[in-house]
Order: sequence, then C-alpha cells, then structure tokens
Amino acid sequence: MLPAKRFVVSSVSSDAHMWNLVFLQLLLEEQGAHVTNLGACVPDDLIIEECRRSRPDALVISTVNGHGHLDGLRLIRRIREEPDLADLRVVIGGKLGVRGAENIVFAEELALSGYDAVFEADGGIENFQEFLGTLDAPAERPALASSGVAA
Repeated sequence: MLPAKRFVVSSVSSDAHMWNLVFLQLLLEEQGAHVTNLGACVPDDLIIEECRRSRPDALVISTVNGHGHLDGLRLIRRIREEPDLADLRVVIGGKLGVRGAENIVFAEELALSGYDAVFEADGGIENFQEFLGTLDAPAERPALASSGVAA
C-alpha cells in the first residue's frame, strides 16, 4: 500500500480514451493514493496548471490512441521547461505508437526527453507497480533501462 501519495492521471491532448485512466485511478486508489483524474483530451496547459496547483508526487500519462510518442514528447518538453515542475516525476505508458510490438522504439526518446519511466502497453502493469515503489527515493533521470521501462 502506498503511503498517501498524490497523483495526477491524464491522457495526452489527442487521446479520447477513458477506460485506461479509470483503471489507473482505481489501481492507485486501492493502494491508498489520492488521485486527480483529468480525463481524456487534456490540453498541455491544463496538465501543467493542475500539477502546479496540486503538487502531486507523480504525473501519470496514459495513452491508447497510438500518438503517445508525439503528444508525449511535446508535453514533457513543456513540463521540463517550467522551473517549478522540473523535479516532478512524470511517467508515460500505453500504446505509444501504431507499430504494435515495435512501439518500444519510442521509449528511449521519451525517456531521454525527460520522462522518469516509460511503459509500453505490451509490458504489462508489473513494471508500473515497481515504479510506484520507488517514489520515496530521490528523483533521478539516468539512462534508459532495459525494456524501455525506466529512465
């Protein structure tokens, strides 16, 4: 169980899928977390504004429409340009592209652009749950780990 962590959960601006966000919200809440679910098709500015307002322990971006690598790159670059959000832990996961199993090719660029972890849909939820266990440690952004899982 997580010790009362706060999360903002959102999709990228072009993604209208909600079931993935509801799943993540329930998963985190079952572990005792407080979750603000921004929903689908969220503009970058709204995500940034909410992270400033609520100061979450992590921002969780989930994408299903196959454009996660494009919208996700734009979003993380915007977040990392904001001095007050520079240390915010941000992860992205889901269907990062439209290449099926080859979507893993997008993980490295996303991680090098500033995501603390990248989770491709085919990797399952276990790696995300492992990431949650690291939230008490200081934030670091080392080189991409194997399987495109963590940055």
